[in-house]
Amino acid sequence: MHAEPEINAFLKARRAALDPAGLGLPPGGTRRRVRGLRRDEAAHLAGISVEYYTRIEQGRGGNVSPEVLDSLARGLRLTAAEHEYLRNVAHRAAHAATTRCQVGEEAPQVVRPGLRVMIDAMDGVAAVVYGRAMDVLAWNRLGGLIGCDFARLPPGERNIAKQMFLRADVEASHPEVAQVRREIVAVLRAEAGRFPDSVRLCHVVGELLESSPEFARLWESQEVEEKTYGVKRVIDPRHGLLELQFQAMRLPPPDDELTLLLYAAEPDSPTRKALRALSADAEEHGALPATGTP
Repeated sequence: MHAEPEINAFLKARRAALDPAGLGLPPGGTRRRVRGLRRDEAAHLAGISVEYYTRIEQGRGGNVSPEVLDSLARGLRLTAAEHEYLRNVAHRAAHAATTRCQVGEEAPQVVRPGLRVMIDAMDGVAAVVYGRAMDVLAWNRLGGLIGCDFARLPPGERNIAKQMFLRADVEASHPEVAQVRREIVAVLRAEAGRFPDSVRLCHVVGELLESSPEFARLWESQEVEEKTYGVKRVIDPRHGLLELQFQAMRLPPPDDELTLLLYAAEPDSPTRKALRALSADAEEHGALPATGTP
């Protein structure tokens, strides 16, 4: 049960992450036996009975209404990504669906030719398209040169999470590797809620749980996050530290299972000059944008 979108573990983790005093709750007459909120306090903040909250947390709440899920999200101070994950796992629990890895084939994800044309036409911007389980499906010239050379990898290894946790050279190129890894696991957790039946996602998470103790530790934290923008720092072997602005966007239908990841540098910055040099060098040596499916 590797890609385990379980409501029980998630709600327990979110309760444990909250500070009762910070929420205005009384300290109580006895010393706390649990970290964070007790079940009765979580129920109070959500405006529901302790009995009903307990049934929900144990996966016995049945088809929980959207209104109750919204109240739980407000009471437990969930982010938008955590709120979406709660809705997904609550639906899963209500329908008593298995979370075990399924046997069989999963249709490979593809990138529309028109989307490939768009990213190839982006001059000075590194673009990567990834799908379920963070499998990299397409990239433009610069996108294949930032942090990892996808074109040199077998299709099944073109995966952001696997590269970041299982390859020492990729780890060494990221000075903020601990933060990047935490964010990747949080994205995979969100994906597990969104695509609980994905064979590929289940296999990727399972491989990482067995191969990386750090991944296993982060996975157990139940963090859910979908960071949409920020600064990415990467060490290039020839040009040193690159500081890139990034934007991650889930695409609209019919591409809504894909994410477009863009990187760009500030005008007149050393990183902008390095990107121009990288692009020119790739063109001189005949490196071309490529696509692939795991």
